Amino acid sequence: MDSIIVTGGSPLHGQIPIAGAKNACLAVMPAALLSEEPLTLTNAPRLSDIRTMTELLQSLGAEVTHLQSGQVLALSGHDLNNVTADYEIVRKMRASILVLGPLLARAGRAVVSLPGGCAIGARPVDLHLRALEAMGAELDLREGYVHAKAPPGGLHGAEFEFPMVSVGATENALMAATLAKGTTVLKNAAREPEIVDLAQCLRQMGAKIEGEGTSTITIEGTDRLHGATHPVVVDRIELGTYMLAPAICGGEVECLGGRMELVGSFCEKLDAAGIHVEETERGLKVARRNGRVNAVNVVTEPFPGFPTDLQAQMMALLCTAEGTSVLEERIFENRFMHAPELMRMGASIEVHGGTATVTGVERLKGARVMATDLRASVSLILAGLAAEGETLVSRVYHLDRGYERVEEKLSAVGATIERVKGE
Repeated sequence: MDSIIVTGGSPLHGQIPIAGAKNACLAVMPAALLSEEPLTLTNAPRLSDIRTMTELLQSLGAEVTHLQSGQVLALSGHDLNNVTADYEIVRKMRASILVLGPLLARAGRAVVSLPGGCAIGARPVDLHLRALEAMGAELDLREGYVHAKAPPGGLHGAEFEFPMVSVGATENALMAATLAKGTTVLKNAAREPEIVDLAQCLRQMGAKIEGEGTSTITIEGTDRLHGATHPVVVDRIELGTYMLAPAICGGEVECLGGRMELVGSFCEKLDAAGIHVEETERGLKVARRNGRVNAVNVVTEPFPGFPTDLQAQMMALLCTAEGTSVLEERIFENRFMHAPELMRMGASIEVHGGTATVTGVERLKGARVMATDLRASVSLILAGLAAEGETLVSRVYHLDRGYERVEEKLSAVGATIERVKGE
């Protein structure tokens, strides 16, 4: 397995281009199953999760071609010849469940393995299933697969209120509703930018959608969708991650393509910590003010609250803050697995259930550490930027699921970082 070696102590200066959003791209790719006409996605990130979704869609009979070194995806669902999403592919990534709604809406049936992915909590799919049941789907779970069938006349419109906010379930229901008969109203829907991006893509394909970005989304079903070209929204999690790089080790970095509205609550915490963020014509410029950063308290919440996917990275920053910070994780259980690895680098962290208390130290020390999931892996790299000496991060295959060319992007702004190929 590959490892990444970081030698800390160098302030960063320059520009980092921010890729298209992984989570947005993984949601809009299955939308190609809703139409016989081609869907072209631009600004696609070049990640292993995108390759996994490509493999899954191709297994269903869709055509997927990666153009311009993978930054453009040409998809076509004109010849669907399979409605079974096999365990061997689905087990690699939880977002695979997003083919369920489109297959059910267009083909009238679907057999989808229960998904896998990062080990950061149960993340059950029951909300996906309950929303589809409200539209008339008949569901049966057996031998690790969801067997779904639409009623004889196809899915129908329904009013469904999610008992808790779920991004994936909102996406699945939204796609299914575009081809359902009648009107569907989704209440307590997720409001994330990735939901807005999916709705905009579906609207370009001919869907009738109102209310994305609010907690109530209304979809008027249509008989068919057509082809479209859609630019994938900027990745707000990659954006936040690279904004933390100069915050943790000093310097000034401009994140190209960044927009304040994508990371509003995150920017509020950076400001409180003593990090200056300003909008430029090309993105967001970030610099640490004089001295150590201030301790701040963080509670993860659904958008527009503080993103759970930036919690591990924020913890790395707060490990060197002046004072004590409290981080409360309210989205996923078991999401502090990076804490013991940061403690190997000299961090002072106490974890009790869903709360981590971080008492800042003046300096972290380089160490051998192990990535436990996607966001934990990049938090250890950020910590390495601020640490004395050399940090070796192993099991970085997690990293490649969500960040493209990390070593290149950080090296370009002055970081001492390299990838070491495994056996």
